[in-house]
Amino acid sequence: MQIYVGNLAYGVADTDLTEAFSKFGNVASVNLIKDRTTGQSKGFGFVDMPKNSEADTAIKALNGSMLQGRPIKVNQSEPKKDSGPRGGGNRRY
Repeated sequence: MQIYVGNLAYGVADTDLTEAFSKFGNVASVNLIKDRTTGQSKGFGFVDMPKNSEADTAIKALNGSMLQGRPIKVNQSEPKKDSGPRGGGNRRY
């Protein structure tokens, strides 16, 4: 199950999330979302846990808990919605 983790402090690293979630089961991967230009964290990321029962336990235990001084938001990730075709700017025909 893919889990959304939000309201992260900018200093949170992949290893911090792996450590927090691995207390509840196997963590397959962690993906912190970073700004393309600056490389700084955008304050959210995703954790993938293969077993749904372990993921549910982690969500219930960690949602609202403190991580590096901030209460984190943890829930099941929603599938990405297709926003349709992206239009360009000033196209001339």
